[in-house]
Amino acid sequence: MNSTVQCLHSVPELKSALVNYSHSGRNNDVDQTSHMLTVATRDLFGELDKSVKPVAPMQFWMVLRKKYPQFGQLHNGVFMQQDAEECWTQLLYTLSQSLRSLGSSESMDTVKDLFGIELASRIHCQESCEESSETESVYSLKCHISQEVNHLHEGLKHVVVYKLDDAPPMKQKTVSALKSELEKASPALGRSAIYLKESRINGLPRYLTIQFVRFFWKRESNQKAKILRKVDYPLELDIYDLCSDELRKQLEGPRQILRNNEGGKLGLKANEKISSSKDDDVKMTGAEGSSNASGESSVTISQEGVPSEKETRLTGIYDLVAVLTHKGRSADSGHYVAWVKQESGKWIEFDDDNPIPQREEDIVKLSGGANTNVLNW
Repeated sequence: MNSTVQCLHSVPELKSALVNYSHSGRNNDVDQTSHMLTVATRDLFGELDKSVKPVAPMQFWMVLRKKYPQFGQLHNGVFMQQDAEECWTQLLYTLSQSLRSLGSSESMDTVKDLFGIELASRIHCQESCEESSETESVYSLKCHISQEVNHLHEGLKHVVVYKLDDAPPMKQKTVSALKSELEKASPALGRSAIYLKESRINGLPRYLTIQFVRFFWKRESNQKAKILRKVDYPLELDIYDLCSDELRKQLEGPRQILRNNEGGKLGLKANEKISSSKDDDVKMTGAEGSSNASGESSVTISQEGVPSEKETRLTGIYDLVAVLTHKGRSADSGHYVAWVKQESGKWIEFDDDNPIPQREEDIVKLSGGANTNVLNW
């Protein structure tokens, strides 16, 4: 819980939205416990900003357990290890409901604007040639880990195959961040068929969260297990190649401006053609992010700019600003820690009430083994 709060606390726009949320500001669509949790989050963030001493988040913790009782589960009289990704997801969902403005013509969802990733998907059946499309909004991308995955980008594209718990033997399902197989009824064939769902990012948030999926259910031992494989990630992430053609067109102008600026520093002419391959290093300042974790890893990346400037500011390039790690080799034990980049550019490791200065080179070493990472760009 503490690590999740520290990562979310690093998002200034979220803090600003919470500051403007009043005790009496609850609308009819928000239940009382959600309202109380939003107020508790606002007050906790305020305490963290004002105090130079450790803050005990007792009020926040009590309200969180009231809203989501699973976080208060006990085993032998001791509070059980809980999933940080679940805490992250539930808290964002609650804040999304509370901070949604029902003003003028259409509602404004603060959390969706900050963390929402718009996906455009094509669903195709090879047997019947049926095809459909759909759009959806998610708060994070998943980096699935297998023996073939050594880098974040590979995990986002890689398709992982596993057996469905409720499926007959040998029936498989493939999953990746942007590609999956699903079995459903085919009207054309009059029976079930396999459909391939391929997605592309069609809308970018200011903060991109990527979860490293390290926890899974091991059926042989009937318990949760953790994948300890090392997966590298960059301090700067370019997701241009994961975007839809429509979004790529919007990104081209701002990306060219960045390339020209970088070229100017190197003595190149502004109109000189510069490669736009994914290996190019384009710096983006002022980026901030939030993280997502659960023994799995999440990455959150930040794009500067207000909504009215979105088309001219978005580049698809994010700077890492927060990492949430799980220390330990077991999924049901261990300890979560937050690593947050400060405005000065320095990093702080928040291990409960013990803040520890860290070097940037130490951050990229959190790529696997006993650590589970949640990264924020």
